[in-house]
Amino acid sequence: MKIVDAHLHFMQIREFDQLALEAGHENSAGHLEAVYRELGVVAGVVMGNGPLLEQGDYPPFLRYCVGLDRMAMQGSEARGQASQVEEHLKKKNCVGVKLYPGYNYFYVWDDGLAPIYALAEKYRKPVAIHTGLTAAGMGLLKYSHPLTLDEAAAKWPGVQFVMCHFGNPWLEDAVAVLEKNRNVAADLSGLLEGKVRDWARLKRQGRAYHRMLRGWLEYLDVYDRIMFGTDWPLANLNDYIELTKLLVPRGHWEDVFWRTAYRIYGL
Repeated sequence: MKIVDAHLHFMQIREFDQLALEAGHENSAGHLEAVYRELGVVAGVVMGNGPLLEQGDYPPFLRYCVGLDRMAMQGSEARGQASQVEEHLKKKNCVGVKLYPGYNYFYVWDDGLAPIYALAEKYRKPVAIHTGLTAAGMGLLKYSHPLTLDEAAAKWPGVQFVMCHFGNPWLEDAVAVLEKNRNVAADLSGLLEGKVRDWARLKRQGRAYHRMLRGWLEYLDVYDRIMFGTDWPLANLNDYIELTKLLVPRGHWEDVFWRTAYRIYGL
């Protein structure tokens, strides 16, 4: 079975070096490509970080979503970035846009984002949105709650949205948004951190959570809108594959591990 890593980050910075080491990896293109090859990962989708002019220079086995993080965007004012975003969207290896509302302090339904959504619709490329917990105390959860995506999806029915991290830990709300809005997909990234040293302990401690998430996925039953993602360099890649197999019934592995990403990101 082939695999697409539909959510990773790739930057040569000290913080990522440390995260990769803690996950049992090395933060380098050569190492990532070798591990991908070993595990059957045929492509990865980078969620862009940093200034817009510095994004897009990735190894050939990676595609990317141009990212509007704190270094690229202030608040919800996107008009100043629209022309640069469009230049990215014209590129074949740019497969979408990534927004970081919890870190940038804006709601994804804000009309200031209209230029970005119009471009996504024009180029028929998705908009991936960070939802759920933020990685730092400076993040504000009211902006990253999955319910905020409901209004954006309703206002922009021609845009394909991706709910990153499945809105974790607001699983019930995430499911409601996905059930109501057919133009919303989701990835299962960001649910694991570091290297798993004791699988028995992980399964024991996470039994209730894993049962709940698997139950909601089965209730929703839209595996053709669910994607595998690792949030590299946050977690060990092999561990993440095994965790996803625990959460997704075997009959839906092909959809979750690669088919959905192929369609959503136009791979």
